[in-house]
Amino acid sequence: MADSLHILNRQIVSCERCPRLRAYGREVAGVKRRAYLDWDYWGKPVPGFGDTKARVLILGLAPGAHGAHRTGRMFTGDSSGDFLYRALYETGFASQAESVSRDDALELRDAYISASARCAPPDNKPLPEELARCRPYLERELELLKEVRVVVALGGIALRTYLGILRDRGVIKSLAAFPFGHDRIYSPGPELPALIASYHPSQQNTSTGKLTAAMLQGIFERARSLL
Repeated sequence: MADSLHILNRQIVSCERCPRLRAYGREVAGVKRRAYLDWDYWGKPVPGFGDTKARVLILGLAPGAHGAHRTGRMFTGDSSGDFLYRALYETGFASQAESVSRDDALELRDAYISASARCAPPDNKPLPEELARCRPYLERELELLKEVRVVVALGGIALRTYLGILRDRGVIKSLAAFPFGHDRIYSPGPELPALIASYHPSQQNTSTGKLTAAMLQGIFERARSLL
């Protein structure tokens, strides 16, 4: 399984399916942000990251332009990642509370992080057709991560992406029975992982208090209890 995930991740990194996103990614990596002028930006699609035997799958939206797109690891190098990894550390899913680069020795324990889109999109808004082109990578991850018992969807797009896969597989009839809301738990089917919805730890949500550290930690405490 680990070998298969490694092959999949190489395919993700070399993906060129979405010209708009790849062009934007190359532009960002070339221009850079002033604070990161000495960084050699990753600048490519970002693969999944974590424990290959994970029982918890965390699904986000897309790499941040100056976060994961810069560092090459999901939720690494920006305020969203700071928020997420602190919660994962406090609940025992991460070996350390910060994630600053893909070489910082951070390990995930019983958790794996993926995303609805693997390239940084302009304004953090991938187009529907771009999400559709990227979805097969998530579908393959779901096949390979055989131990997953809980899926945590960070944000409405992540929730709909995952539910769309279940609908197209004939597991659920529609997405209407699964409205998005923070700390909502769903049971899509008897043989499927439990599904927890959470606000995304975006700066917009965390700076306004819509999502607090305690709220996000509570999500992963709930995930731990469901295991």
